[in-house]
Amino acid sequence: MNHLTISKGLACCQKIIIVSRLRIEGGERDFLTSTAEFKKLIESLASEKAPGPSTTFSMFHIYYALELMAKKPIGRTKLAEKLGVGEGAIRTIVHHLQDAGLIVTEKTGMRLTKKGETTWLKFEELFPKRVEVEKNQLTHSNYNFAILVKDSGSKVKSGIEQRDAAIMGGAKRALAIISHEGRLIIHSVTNSIEAEYPDAAQAILKEIKPDDNDVIIIAGSDDDSAKARRGAFAAAWVLIGDL
Repeated sequence: MNHLTISKGLACCQKIIIVSRLRIEGGERDFLTSTAEFKKLIESLASEKAPGPSTTFSMFHIYYALELMAKKPIGRTKLAEKLGVGEGAIRTIVHHLQDAGLIVTEKTGMRLTKKGETTWLKFEELFPKRVEVEKNQLTHSNYNFAILVKDSGSKVKSGIEQRDAAIMGGAKRALAIISHEGRLIIHSVTNSIEAEYPDAAQAILKEIKPDDNDVIIIAGSDDDSAKARRGAFAAAWVLIGDL
């Protein structure tokens, strides 16, 4: 047996192992084998499923619903309250998630299926840290929310795209902070937050430990913590899964 045959055999075995790990609830097809497929799924869940009124919720609401259900089962009324949406929107969100096989409803409330858990784990892989950040030299808002986006620093060109996305998402302002060669940088602002804004660096790094090429999105709102969270998610979302 030559080296080529052995290599092909190993590659085949590795592929079988990877695919097997992605089987869910007895399904026969692969699921979320790439970030692009994951992004497409979430965007489809937030879109209209049939002719009719436009949806009044976004990908953020899909993400946050999955996050809440990943912690524990939750009732529809409580979920609507947490998401800040009305009865019609929460009914549609639940319907979309059920149709996709991501959740089931039980006496204790709605919970994630195995497929839903796999979907949430993809969120966790892309955005492993999501946390409130205190007001500091760089975060001037009363409410600030940060999301760590893995391995996306090279996608941030000027930070304007992320800022604009955050504002569209409801935030007042936003920063895209890149971890680069042991330093935190912000394009056109500073090549070292640690050197120029030490108190801010301390506040940020107390909550988040980025690796090289990670991005920390921090979005702020002066009057609503939910707007800061939505804005941070919107800015983080534009960094993933080029389709």
